[in-house]
Amino acid sequence: MDSDQGAAPQPDEQPDSSGNGSRTAAETEPDYRFTLANERTFLAWQRTALGLVAGGVALEEFARLSLPNGLTHVVALGAVTLGAVLAVLGLVSWTRTQRAMRQGRPLPISRAIPVLAIGLALAAVLIGVGLVLT
Repeated sequence: MDSDQGAAPQPDEQPDSSGNGSRTAAETEPDYRFTLANERTFLAWQRTALGLVAGGVALEEFARLSLPNGLTHVVALGAVTLGAVLAVLGLVSWTRTQRAMRQGRPLPISRAIPVLAIGLALAAVLIGVGLVLT
């Protein structure tokens, strides 16, 4: 027989929704499907980051023919930098989401989405201006 059976819940414990006693919020294992979905989202952010880095390198190598050289360098460097930032933000987002699922808290909002949207919009505007000027 378990010696903890019938003991009062500790302050850091919450009642188990299944009615089987109490559970520590930090020790709750989420449904594996949610963990795998979180991992797939993380990998999607990493693919996006890798695509931006590759796009920045390609832009630096091949776009010199159609855009002013200074603008090409700025946009390429911006794409590579945005890729590096998104790789880190993807990891931070995965960690925060995994922790929230394990602790039974609401899922956090990703910080990477506005960074990506603003970065891509800025790159598009700069490339558009460069094409108009050439």
